[in-house]
Amino acid sequence: MISKDKHHVLKQLPGVDHLMVLAMNDPRLQETPVSVIKTAIRRVLKQTRQAILSNTMEQCNQEQILTHVASLSAEIIAPRLRPVINATGVVLHTNLGRSLLASNALENITTIAGGYSNLEFNITTGKRGLRYDAVEQLICELTGAEAAIAVNNNAGAVLLCLDTLAKGREVVVSRGELVEIGGSFRIPDVMTKSGCILKEVGTTNRTHARDYENAIHGETGLLMKVHTSNYRIQGFTKTVPLKDLVTIGQKNHIPIMEDLGSGSLIDLSSFGLGKEPTVAQAVSTGADIVTFSGDKLLGGPQAGIIVGGHDALDKIKANPLTRALRIDKLTLAALEATLSLYRDEKKALKQIPILRMLTIPFETITTRADRMVTLLKNTLGSKARVATADLSSRTGGGAFPEVRLPSRCVTITAPGMSAARMEKAMRNHTPAIIGRIDNERFIMDPRTLQKGEENIIASALRIILCSG
Repeated sequence: MISKDKHHVLKQLPGVDHLMVLAMNDPRLQETPVSVIKTAIRRVLKQTRQAILSNTMEQCNQEQILTHVASLSAEIIAPRLRPVINATGVVLHTNLGRSLLASNALENITTIAGGYSNLEFNITTGKRGLRYDAVEQLICELTGAEAAIAVNNNAGAVLLCLDTLAKGREVVVSRGELVEIGGSFRIPDVMTKSGCILKEVGTTNRTHARDYENAIHGETGLLMKVHTSNYRIQGFTKTVPLKDLVTIGQKNHIPIMEDLGSGSLIDLSSFGLGKEPTVAQAVSTGADIVTFSGDKLLGGPQAGIIVGGHDALDKIKANPLTRALRIDKLTLAALEATLSLYRDEKKALKQIPILRMLTIPFETITTRADRMVTLLKNTLGSKARVATADLSSRTGGGAFPEVRLPSRCVTITAPGMSAARMEKAMRNHTPAIIGRIDNERFIMDPRTLQKGEENIIASALRIILCSG
């Protein structure tokens, strides 16, 4: 039962209509939409009532309520998708949006999205065209494939291929390749949703060619290889190369599919990133289908790209599921612009942000770190200890899991402030600055910082450490 005192306090709370009148004349809310103000008032009143009933608030006047309304209104209208500064050193940071688009991709999005386009219109014939024509020829040129299509993401690409080529039939996969691709989405689950029957062969660490051969029978629809781009099994291991799997498939008239996952168009091994098969190398084996992501090592927008032979691609394009998974004009615009850079490998390495960050020389990172230390020391003075530490960056995005890229990071420690507290303060800054903690130090890796972000970081630290 509510006490008389609480009942009295609750009765004194102003109503929504009265607060709306006050809010409309409040300078803090002059530019705020009426619907937002009304939503904020109702939420604040609800929170206030709950606080009074739970004894965490004894009373609340109109001015306090309006202050809460103004604060909540600003929070409501603030964009949910906001830019952040990635100082983690994880280049393809899945939670922070993966790949950054090249400037020509951003420009092409603006050009295409800001007006009408020939998305599905053939200018030459004056008749309806195909939206995938914008990128198919370019993808084939870069990979050596006969045909190609792009859908909304690589999980969708895998689902579409399985549904088209092996629905209701068995798909043979090595046990060591039944990967989880992130967000708890697993290859066996995708296979189940596609209507296929999973046929596991081999063991976790060793699978032989004979394992695939022995699994083939009248109900086998597909031999599938999944590139384990997000983890490695080392030691006493054996896998069947894609080329050998293609030979088995051709001998038994069964299509072969490889999911490359990250999927690189350039061999990055000369930059210390390990040996990963390129898409062109996978295609050259004669595999019927190869799938890979657009927003990982490719450095483009989110997309699932399917390349392969005409026969398999014609069936995939005719599948009604293709329409459900199709990409929009913004993605096509960004993808075409990104792919066009790969016609000149040097240009791609320089202009595609992800490739530029992955291949940046250690000496350049060292120079950036030293400059950043000087800037922060001049800004913070005795409020913090600023130094450098030779640590490592990571590729992220499920690519090159065993590779640690040498990096020189900037470390911050401050008297009276723990690393965890500093990390939280930086994360709650606008824009949010995301770093990492190592040995009770707040760490920032210059590898993933973009031009001018050092100044924003210095300003944020000045506010956090020097105010008051």
